[in-house]
This record gives sequence, C-alpha cells and structure tokens, in this order.
Amino acid sequence: MIKRIFILLGLIATSVYLVLAITVFNAKPLERTCKGMELEIMDDTDYGFITIRDIENSLKREKLLPVDVKQKDINTRKMELLLEKNPFIKDVECYITAAGKVKIDLYQRIPLMRVMSSNGDNYYIDSEGKAMKANGKPVHVAIATGYIDRKFAQEKLFELAKFLQSDDFWKAQIEQINVTNKQEIELVPRVGDHILFIGKPEMYETKFRKLKAFYTEGLNKVGWNKYERISVEFNNQIICTKKK
Repeated sequence: MIKRIFILLGLIATSVYLVLAITVFNAKPLERTCKGMELEIMDDTDYGFITIRDIENSLKREKLLPVDVKQKDINTRKMELLLEKNPFIKDVECYITAAGKVKIDLYQRIPLMRVMSSNGDNYYIDSEGKAMKANGKPVHVAIATGYIDRKFAQEKLFELAKFLQSDDFWKAQIEQINVTNKQEIELVPRVGDHILFIGKPEMYETKFRKLKAFYTEGLNKVGWNKYERISVEFNNQIICTKKK
C-alpha cells in the first residue's frame, strides 16, 4: 500500500514538474529581448544590392527594428511587408531563431538594364523581364535610351540585356543602348570612339559574334578610333563608316 502511495505521489510530482516546465520554457523566450539580426541572401550570388544596414535603416524608420525588443513584441509579418516594398527584394521571410535573433532570408531582384526612355520613363528591367523602380542606389548596368515603351523593353531589350549579362566581354564593353524611332539598336562602347549599329533587335548571338571577330582581328590592327560607325545590320558583311 505504501509503495503504491509513493508511486502515485511520484507520478503527481512528475506531472506537476512537466506542467511547470512547459509553462516556463514557453513563456521565457517571449520575454527575452532580441539579440540582433542576421541576413542571408538565398540566391546563388550576392550582388550587394541589399545590405543589413539598408534593412536596419528601413525597419528603424518604421519603428520595427527588433534589436533589444522583447520577442513577444516583435511583429515579423509587418517586417516582411515593409521589406517587400524594397525594389531589390523579390521575396523575404523573417523569423526568430532559437538563439534569440531575428533571421531574414531573402531573394533578390537582379537588374539587368536601366531604361531611361524619351517618354520620361525611368526604371530597371530585372532578370525576369519585369520593370522595377530605379531608386538612389547605383547599379552598374547598361543604360537604354531613346524610343522605348514598356512592351519593347520587356521583350526585345530584355533579350538583349540577358545576352549582355551572359557574355563577359560585351557586358564590360557596352555602356549604352540607344533605340531609334525605327526601333533599331545603336550601341555605345566603353572603348573606342564609334557607334555600333546592329539594326533590328534580333539575332543577337550572330551579330555580336561578328562584332567580336572584327574587334579582335580588325580594330586591334587598324586602330580603335578610325571609324565613327560600325554596322552589322546585314548578314555576312560589316559596314564601317570612316571619320571625316
């Protein structure tokens, strides 16, 4: 009988301990203050468009900075909604870690080209062909000017932007794309005092392959400033206009 009483008392004590433990362990983290923030770029490459300082400043302005705030008072959903307004953020998730920090996992929007159209539009084309706002952060991509509407930018210029980003030589060489009123493409290179004319926005690989061959086999021999215009508009020929 006594043995059964001890067993019963032991079970009661264990149950009370478990209830108290669950209550304490569940309540304690909510009272702890946030020890800091961690940012992780989930893409394969961090292009440096978003920094932890940028995020801290955005959260601080809206009084959502979680550092030194009790966990129960941290609203991670409001943080996500605010950060999603950043034009360089495609998707973001905020959560509190076991170490008491707020972790921010985000995916970037990657600008490929900046459009500064004659109609006043000013925006980037991102890696998915979508327009994104141009804010104060400098991004070193080619600038497209001239007669550009949104449809032309998101279709024809997007294909050109993807090609330039995929080729290290032309990515470094082309600094400006100009679209004429006939929707033909002129390129302004960083090296050389000439205009590259490729005509209609098509057959990019073929046209740039001809240009690269002419650069390496022609201009290296005759000089970089001999011509004012080099055209690869037509198949199987390169038309060069000498400076006057």
